Amino acid sequence: MSPQLHSGSVNNTFKVPKGKKVLRIDSINPQVREVQYAVRGEIAIRAEELKNELLQKGNNLPFKEIVNINIGNPQQLKQKPITFFRQVASLVEYPDLLLEENGDKVKLLFATDAIERAKLLVKACGGSVGAYSHSQGIPHIRKNVAKFIEERDGYAADVNKIFLTMGASAGVQLALRFIIEHSKVGIMIPIPQYPLYTATLSLYDGQAVPYYLNEEKDWGMDIGELKKSVDTARQNGTDVRALCIINPGNPTGQCLAEQNMREVIEFCQREKLVLLADEVYQENIYMPRTRPFHSFKKVLKSMGPGFDDVELISFHSISKGMIGECGRRGGYFECQGIEQEVVDEMYKISSVSLCPNVQGQIMVDLMVNPPKPGDESYDLYQKEIDDIYQSLKRRSNLLCDAFNELEGVTCNKAEGALYLFPRIRFPDGVLKAAKEVGKNPDDFYSLAMLNETGVCVVPGSGFGQEKGTAHFRATFLPAEDLFTEFIDLLKRFHQDFMDKYRD
Repeated sequence: MSPQLHSGSVNNTFKVPKGKKVLRIDSINPQVREVQYAVRGEIAIRAEELKNELLQKGNNLPFKEIVNINIGNPQQLKQKPITFFRQVASLVEYPDLLLEENGDKVKLLFATDAIERAKLLVKACGGSVGAYSHSQGIPHIRKNVAKFIEERDGYAADVNKIFLTMGASAGVQLALRFIIEHSKVGIMIPIPQYPLYTATLSLYDGQAVPYYLNEEKDWGMDIGELKKSVDTARQNGTDVRALCIINPGNPTGQCLAEQNMREVIEFCQREKLVLLADEVYQENIYMPRTRPFHSFKKVLKSMGPGFDDVELISFHSISKGMIGECGRRGGYFECQGIEQEVVDEMYKISSVSLCPNVQGQIMVDLMVNPPKPGDESYDLYQKEIDDIYQSLKRRSNLLCDAFNELEGVTCNKAEGALYLFPRIRFPDGVLKAAKEVGKNPDDFYSLAMLNETGVCVVPGSGFGQEKGTAHFRATFLPAEDLFTEFIDLLKRFHQDFMDKYRD
């Protein structure tokens, strides 16, 4: 039946306001106005302004470039792409190179296994990466994701419960959209947290239910803190439905112990919470003997059939690890213990957007199914991955040690991920000066760092932190050959800053 058009005969019709535009700051969706995203907030905007100033002849800035360590964007900071991945991506983008008549020429530039993989993926795409794919993701690639999960965890994965997405962020947003039924729904989020979560909750009109990580215990999770948080929220009328965990942590870099994960799963079962496991940094593990990565899927399945009722959605991405293909926007999520009717609705909503980015999907395939021993590209692939990993590990230690040498600064080592989250104890002069200009102390410090050094970090207040503390998040992604100069720059700035505002 066709929708009926308004006849114009109804009284009290809405009157069009005169002299005003439709889209105004006071007329847009109020949830949009509530969104805050510190990673690309005031400091990052100022960094872009300074970049433009650097392009002007005769600028008087005290630095020659902006160093963006505010965001985990490896290739922006000169991390080299993985050769095999880019070869395959190039070939699928221009499939004429795969024609038989071009075979001899192409083999001069591309590895044989890259050529064969590209042919397979072009076929899986229906002949062109420019075509829409299945809305849940290319079936061939989802099968490879399921195989990857099974090999990683030792437990089978259902290809029909796997969704390829435009980065892990899109998957997180989709899951939260489903969980937030009304404005009283609460989602437990860690503090500090990656601001994707608070931003999405604001957009979908949900309630953030914070639980605090323990900085004194390497940013560990405490079940007592979780229980206190959920009880308080429910007593205040919040319908708490899910628990978000970032493991390894962002911005804090911790990696959860297996026993702690079991306790979290038991907690979710008791409290009837959907467990949202953000595991995008699972390859970034720097203490593999003492703090290895375990997926929540693996730990949950190992606990036996008594936990089959636990609802788990796990997320992964091509943006992190040693791959760093952030701009290609590829990721996936897997549903475990989620009712089939809900999965069907997820498919329906995914279909509204037609499909995820196909080049991102292809990079997911390469992430979960890289070259194997005996393949032409294997040795180079292993060398490139190991070189990046070892360098990240060295850089994390160098930067952490440097932070711990600064006056008033303490910093936990990164067990995983790409970040450090040092705490600063400022003299009273900083607190007073920050208050006078209406800023948090860590915002005040971070803006001064940017203006004087060109180094862009994210203030801890953008992630949430315990009251009375001040932090900032820094990646350790700058090129290793520049690290000594980079650290010296930070040390000079910090000492001058502390001296300036000393009591």
